[in-house]
This record gives sequence, C-alpha cells and structure tokens, in this order.
Amino acid sequence: MAAKRDYYEVLGVKKDADENTIKKAYRKLAKKYHPDSNAGDAGAEQKFKEVTEAYNVLSDKEKRKLYDRFGHAAFDGSAPEGGYAGAGNGAGFGGFGGSGFHGFGGGNPGGYQEYHFEGGDMDDILKQMFGGTGGFGSRKSSQRGFRGFDGGNGGFYQYGNGAGNGGFHGFGGDYDENGEDLHADVSISFDEAAFGCEKRITLSDSRGGAGKTLQVHIPAGIDTGKSIRLRGKGMPGIGKGAPGDLLLRVTVGEKPGFERKGSDVYTTVQIPFTTAVFGGEAVVPTLYGNVVCKIREGTQSGTKIRLRGKGIVSMKDASVHGDQYAVVQIAVPTRLSEEAKRKLKEYEAAAQGAERTRQRGAA
Repeated sequence: MAAKRDYYEVLGVKKDADENTIKKAYRKLAKKYHPDSNAGDAGAEQKFKEVTEAYNVLSDKEKRKLYDRFGHAAFDGSAPEGGYAGAGNGAGFGGFGGSGFHGFGGGNPGGYQEYHFEGGDMDDILKQMFGGTGGFGSRKSSQRGFRGFDGGNGGFYQYGNGAGNGGFHGFGGDYDENGEDLHADVSISFDEAAFGCEKRITLSDSRGGAGKTLQVHIPAGIDTGKSIRLRGKGMPGIGKGAPGDLLLRVTVGEKPGFERKGSDVYTTVQIPFTTAVFGGEAVVPTLYGNVVCKIREGTQSGTKIRLRGKGIVSMKDASVHGDQYAVVQIAVPTRLSEEAKRKLKEYEAAAQGAERTRQRGAA
C-alpha cells in the first residue's frame, strides 16, 4: 500500500495555515474532484476521498494537534501515549458507488468504511454540503452511516453512529460564497484592437469535452496585457453566491509598417532626396486612410511629422485619440544616369564652396 501523503500537502496549504485557509482549500478541491464533474474518473474519486480525509483531521483542533505531533501514526494505532490509537468511533470519509453517497462510518479518524445514502443525487448532495436553503434530515438508526446536515447550524452535524460519535466538521447549509474567476487568453489583430469588434471565441475543456463558445465584445483601444471581464461566466457560486467572472487576457498582433506605443502610433515615410532638399509633399498611410503631408525644405532624415488624432482611441473616452508620428527616411537613389551624376557633382562642388565661404566669414 502506498504511503499516505502529508495532509497539508494534500490540501496545498502551509503547516501554519489558519482554519479559514484550510476550509477554503478543501472547498476548492472538493469542487474540483466532485464525481459529478469527473464521471467515471476513479482517480478524481480517490482525490475527493483524500482531500476530505485530510480536511477531517486538519479542521479539528485536537486531531490537528495530534497529527502535527505524530503524523499519520496518531490515527493508525501505532502512536505513542497521547495519540489517537484505538479510537474506534472516529469517522472517516466513504466512497461513491452505484447506490449513491457512501456515508461516513466507523474506523479511525483517518480511515473510512462504506455506508450508503440511498437514492441521493450527488450534485444535490454536494450543493447541500457547500450551502443551500436547508439541510438533510437526520438518518439516525441502529446502523452507523449518514446522520445528516443541519441547514442553519453553521456546520455539519457529525457523521457516525446514532450517538453522534466522531464526525466530519464542515460548512453549514446556509453557507454562501461567490464563485471563483476563471482566466483565459485571447489573441486579436492590430486593427481589431484599434477599432474594436465582436469576436467568437471557443474555450477548451480541460477534460477533453466540447469547448464552450462565447460571443465577446472587443473594446476599441485595448492593448496587449489588458483583460476583458465577462461577468458571470466563471465558476458557479456556492449556495446563493453569485458566479465568478471570466477574464480574457488580450494579446494584440503586429501590423506591418505600424508600431504602437500606448495610444500613439509610429510609422515611417520615405521621401526622395530632392523632396528633402526642395520641400514638397508625401503620402503617409494611417489607420484611417492615406494622408498627404507637407514636407518642408531642408527636411532631415529622422524628422517626425505629427498627425494629430490619427492614433488609437482611448478606452475611457471615445472622443480622445492618440497621435501618429511619421518618421522621415530619405531615400538614397541607387541608379543614376550619367547626366544625373554630373548634376550631383556640380551640386557637391557648389555646396562645398558655400561651406568654405561660410567658414571664412565665421573666422
């Protein structure tokens, strides 16, 4: 038989965890491994037993003290004086079978025997375990088995024999808690982020079943790293608790020729050498169409042309837009005719002469 795992490890909590932390950890794991959510999965059923057994001990102050001191030996009959050896009426967790819920029966606090809750629907049972408007009635009898929940006492009644010996301490029938948020990733294009869109996404099922398809509104102006919150699309709540939300973390794709920095957009525009020298016009592509820009005489490479309002819209205020900056690159000709080369040589000589004259004047 495989050695039992440490109860703190089973619940995923530290050894100094308080009662509330332990309770939350168990509640989360019990939902995760609930057999109704893992039909036919024997491994999940065993996990459900394991986390319940761990919670049964760690939620009880006396049992926890013994466990912290002696470990599993406190309950298996091998503990030294002061342990839980021989405590025959402690209650453990039963399994699941064709007849429904197996109750909590005798044995040591760390063990379990099977007793049946006939005709019980597991989903209804779990709902009662974690909250609801009322509880199960008592099923006291000469046989040990499932004794029942009380919907308003703030905790389970104990499981065990008719005298109520031993038991599992849990959550009351009036316990409510909002469902947990779920997280997923969604990739969108540059333009979808800039202008917003309606997008259908399919979330994969971790158990291999059919994915869930949702219609999602992508707000204009969203950027990489931001999240879209879909209220009520997360985990269901417990009792009267509201369902959690689904948060979609956004990744925005690239757009050739465009770079986004916050709400501003950067592009490059190439202009001929002569346009840089004499001035003129250049066509600049923007997210909203082409714009004709005036190029001043003597424009240098690296000059930024600011196009106001041609950037990304603000998510907070649709009337506010960033700007676009077109960075000028001067295109150097690679093929020149002999006449063009001669003209450029004449220009070079004239420019050098003008520079020498300026330097003599400055001296």
